Amino acid sequence: MTGDSPSRNWWQRNWPWVVPLGCAGSLGSVLGFIALLVFGVFGLMKSSAPYKEALGRAQADPLVRSRLGSPLQGGLFLSGQVSTNGAGGSANLAIPISGPKGSGTLVVQARKARGEWTYSTLEVQPDGPGAPIKLIGDAL
Repeated sequence: MTGDSPSRNWWQRNWPWVVPLGCAGSLGSVLGFIALLVFGVFGLMKSSAPYKEALGRAQADPLVRSRLGSPLQGGLFLSGQVSTNGAGGSANLAIPISGPKGSGTLVVQARKARGEWTYSTLEVQPDGPGAPIKLIGDAL
């Protein structure tokens, strides 16, 4: 007897680093896909006309600028939905906004008919005390 052990194959030699690396790679792929999906959905909502119109009106409103400061920016994680079907559609959004002086939520409710958006609610609800700031009047 020479005492030589049989040679080990590739899997027997390398499994201690292949298994954790494979698990980490799989987890990273799943998390990357989820992140891509989430940011894609938020990107689509942020590119919608109701989002852009609402944020533009909030940024231009003197009362909002005095309460929250300027520049006013939309937050990353908005909630709600925007759906369009040809010349019709609807939007119901809650957009986190913030400025140097404070933050709040921009609330948007709108309907699209014959290609035009009509807003029933467009207001900033500042965090903390204070009444909501309405951004639309009878003209919209």
